[in-house]
Amino acid sequence: MKKGLLFIALTIALLLTGCTTQADRVSQNLSQEADSFNVIRQLTVINCIEGDVLFQMTGKLSITADTNDNQLEIIVEDENGNYQKHFVGLSDNVTYVVEQLKAKNVSNYKYTLNYNPKMWIPIEFENID
Repeated sequence: MKKGLLFIALTIALLLTGCTTQADRVSQNLSQEADSFNVIRQLTVINCIEGDVLFQMTGKLSITADTNDNQLEIIVEDENGNYQKHFVGLSDNVTYVVEQLKAKNVSNYKYTLNYNPKMWIPIEFENID
């Protein structure tokens, strides 16, 4: 009886850990790279009735779709390392497309953990590029 329960528990554990596909891991890593401002993206907002481009933004963008307020929240990093936040309102006749403009080589096995060094006072970090 105990061997049967152990076998069932191990089978369930294997099934649960095996649910993440390679595409899921790569997608998560690409999203983290974009949210860390390491990816150049282009946002295009389109009027679906007329087919006109209403708005376009290109750069290091972190984009969140806020479904409660029906808007996009866009954080942009400029060339000086400064950040700005923009909002784009969406409606039933306005849609958007986000494109990643350059390929990004991310691992499907590894991940990175990014800390804001200013939050770890008094420790000083040395950046090595």
